[in-house]
Amino acid sequence: MKRSRFNEEQIIGILKEQEAGMATADVCRKHGVSTATFYKWKSRYGGLEVSEARRLKALEDENAKLKKLLAEAMLDNAILKDVAFKKMVAPGVKREAVARVVETHGVSQRRACQVLSIDRSSARYRSVRPDDAEARAAMKAVAAERRRFGYRRIHIMLERQGIAMNLKKLRRLYREEKLQVRRRGGRKRALGTRRPMLVPDSPNVRWSLDFVSDALTDGRRFRVLAVVDDYSRECLALVADTSLSGLRVVRELEALIGRRGRPAMVVSDNGTELTSMAVLSWSQRTGVDWHYIAPGKPMQNGFVESFNGRLRDELLNETLFSSLGEARHEIALWQHDYNHHRPHSGIGNIPPAEFVAQKGLAMHAA
Repeated sequence: MKRSRFNEEQIIGILKEQEAGMATADVCRKHGVSTATFYKWKSRYGGLEVSEARRLKALEDENAKLKKLLAEAMLDNAILKDVAFKKMVAPGVKREAVARVVETHGVSQRRACQVLSIDRSSARYRSVRPDDAEARAAMKAVAAERRRFGYRRIHIMLERQGIAMNLKKLRRLYREEKLQVRRRGGRKRALGTRRPMLVPDSPNVRWSLDFVSDALTDGRRFRVLAVVDDYSRECLALVADTSLSGLRVVRELEALIGRRGRPAMVVSDNGTELTSMAVLSWSQRTGVDWHYIAPGKPMQNGFVESFNGRLRDELLNETLFSSLGEARHEIALWQHDYNHHRPHSGIGNIPPAEFVAQKGLAMHAA
């Protein structure tokens, strides 16, 4: 607002000249003001003394200040309500909140930082961190190829490619690229204390057997017999067929023994195929100790159960099989990858074949 060249005392003096009998036009001409200005003064200061006018001016100034403070307080309240749903802890989140307040409410960055109690240096900071485009591309390539791998196994695969990176940094990039693996459903877990399973000290001491079932695209069911060496975690056999009887299990074990030698013990559940007369007769004839776990206690056969979970999660749930031949081919490829390339956390994040080679064992993965 343009400041008047007359103060309150002068304005009241001009009004008193008109009240003393001088014509309004003459008063306006004498002081160089318009008639409209004169009557505006009269409506505001008419009948007031100088002291009263000054007190009115002070009240108006104070009222203006109070209105300004109220408007600022209401604006601050609106800003705080706008960002109340956010938990502002990380610096990046704080910068986003300041930018939103500036854009939405039209305030300055200084004002937004003051209301949100954020340091301006933090709001103005611009990262000088490299974008790690090469590492991100390699990480996404591994995640696309192995969709069920988490950031720990991706870290191991990148190290094999010669990309060295701190695990915390890789986890940050992993989250930024939104590569998190979605967990599939939940399952009931056993309650109470558990005794850790004893791990054999050499290969062919204990083999674990179990079945996994799946279906072809036409709805036909098929089963997979999985055989795992509990020491080296090698997958010794994956036999897929529409029917796997006790006699078939015996034939597969005989073929496996011909390639690797006889195990000291075989562990399995109490399925009808594995408790059949064919299996019992074979165990008695060969002298292989066949151990059955307690009914309803799959954790007693935890090595092959864990393997079955990886097989289902990484292959069976990710692939559609149109024929049994295609299923056998894909399962064989996955078995080779599991034994020679996939890191296993139970043996130091190396593949079973590499673990066997490091131990100086002269044998080949299945």
